[in-house]
Amino acid sequence: MFDPQTLSTALLAAVPEDGSSIGNQSLLETLKGQFGELTEAQFMAARDALIEAGQLRKGRGRGGSVLRADGTAPATAKPAVKGKKVTPAKEAAPAESGIDGIKRTLWASADKLRANMDAAEYKHIVLGLIFIKYVSDTFQARRTELERRFTDESDDYYLHDADAEFLAEELEERDYYREVNVFWVPEGGRWEALRASAKQADIGKRIDDALVLIEQENPRLKGILDKRFARAQLPDGKLGELVDLVSTIGFGDEPGAARDVLGQVYEYFLGEFANAEGKKGGQFYTPASIVQTLVAVLAPHHGQVYDPCCGSGGMFVQSEKFIESHGGKLGDVSIYGQESNPTTWRLAAMNLAIRGMDYNLGKEPGDTFTRNQHPDLRADFVLANPPFNISDWWHGSLDGDPRWVYGTPPAGNANYAWLQHMLYHLKPAGRAGIVLANGSMSSSQSGEGEIRARMVEADVVECMVALPGQLFFNTQIPACLWFLAKNKRSRPGEVLFIDARKLGTMVGRVQCELDDTAIAKIADTFHAWKSDGETELVYEDVPGFCRSVTLAEIAEHGHVLTPGRYVGAEEVEEDDEAFADKMQKLTEKLGEQMSKGAELDQVIRQKLGGLGYEF
Repeated sequence: MFDPQTLSTALLAAVPEDGSSIGNQSLLETLKGQFGELTEAQFMAARDALIEAGQLRKGRGRGGSVLRADGTAPATAKPAVKGKKVTPAKEAAPAESGIDGIKRTLWASADKLRANMDAAEYKHIVLGLIFIKYVSDTFQARRTELERRFTDESDDYYLHDADAEFLAEELEERDYYREVNVFWVPEGGRWEALRASAKQADIGKRIDDALVLIEQENPRLKGILDKRFARAQLPDGKLGELVDLVSTIGFGDEPGAARDVLGQVYEYFLGEFANAEGKKGGQFYTPASIVQTLVAVLAPHHGQVYDPCCGSGGMFVQSEKFIESHGGKLGDVSIYGQESNPTTWRLAAMNLAIRGMDYNLGKEPGDTFTRNQHPDLRADFVLANPPFNISDWWHGSLDGDPRWVYGTPPAGNANYAWLQHMLYHLKPAGRAGIVLANGSMSSSQSGEGEIRARMVEADVVECMVALPGQLFFNTQIPACLWFLAKNKRSRPGEVLFIDARKLGTMVGRVQCELDDTAIAKIADTFHAWKSDGETELVYEDVPGFCRSVTLAEIAEHGHVLTPGRYVGAEEVEEDDEAFADKMQKLTEKLGEQMSKGAELDQVIRQKLGGLGYEF
């Protein structure tokens, strides 16, 4: 096993410094002398990462070649044409290192191996392999740790007068692994066995068999591991190459480090697959910036966290990250979730298991309204991104359901069913953060306006946030955040409105996100308004951005909760310059620009005329 960074360094060192190129095959053979088990997939992944980072560039040649991006031109290079201006080469970008480099390199390589396979199917193949690699690596790391501790006289685990046979038997004790939340992996299910068989024609069946063995030894994984490798529609040899690629992820020997690196890789891949699947991707993945905003506002330091439509588990992962970043530890929150889609339910379970998180996702995947897996749960926090405006949710058994405290939701739209379901599952001091379509803030169809009015008058609405557009993979419907509180401890009789529509940052042609600064601005505004100690800032209304509004004023507006209606217009900077003076300056500037434009037109005419193109 070798580290990707070590391979990248060796690969770069093997490329000639004089600016000449080296063939891919020659380079691969050279590196095999240092990395005996290096595969072509691993080599190409490292090579492509260096090209993407700007340290290498592709050369010519039938079999493909590379040369240094910053190297001097070889002696056989053509001389510059006399009189022709030479543009200096751009300085090469620094090589991307660390976890970000690993994630991008792995994704680029894995996506190449996908060929024509549908992303929705391929994600289960890739994420399943990452999961096996994780459980195997953490198992082996724990085993290595135990071997050292069993023979260390100063350690509590030291085994006196133990011979090799006894040590081997002791290493097979499952409790040593379970006590640190490490899955027991039988010999036939370990990654090294799969890696050794990667080139075999039946590698798909071997992976499925390994999953069966792992599942048999770990009841918590029963029904979670997706055994579809033998029937994967990948071109010959591609599954083996994918195994080789996943083998390059260097997790180190420490289980905590392995968990963190692999968790990040898993999360990154989920996001990339959601992007690749487009509309369908939103069914299992909520963009990270939205989840981070919910978590930053709710600040779930400890207690029970519930997501009734948990997708792949992103809300739980971000909650744990928040706790750890604020000095807490894994396990300070208890995880409860539900998901109706069986394949997404498995993704969530693997996502949480990879991070060593205890969780309860119910006995099975199921509809939250008709097959509630946690009927008696009362949580400290609810975080959720339910599907927007679903119309086929109603069932006759829901008539008179105790969850409909503020009114029976319309059969044609589940938005207010989700809001009331989440309020029902809160403890008396519990709080919830929910993503919904903007229409939920103002709709008055089929009794929704009456339900919203009762919720407002009951003072369970704490804060409303209008979000920027284009945040989601699967919909262009504008969205908002609802923050609810079962019993307000501060600011009773008021609702905070935040208009964050201008805080988005475009990260692609059609994709927007809330960056760290925007998330902090929203969260700090909320915490300052509540004076809850999460920020030292003092709250004040900011025209065009935020305002604290009384329930009486909201009632005057028909209980509509759209932030833009309350925060007003942004303050415009005072301009003391007289109109006549300003108009004079603008006219003079326009005249200068028009004069310059006429000069440029004349130059262009002359140049074209010199080439025989007069007009």
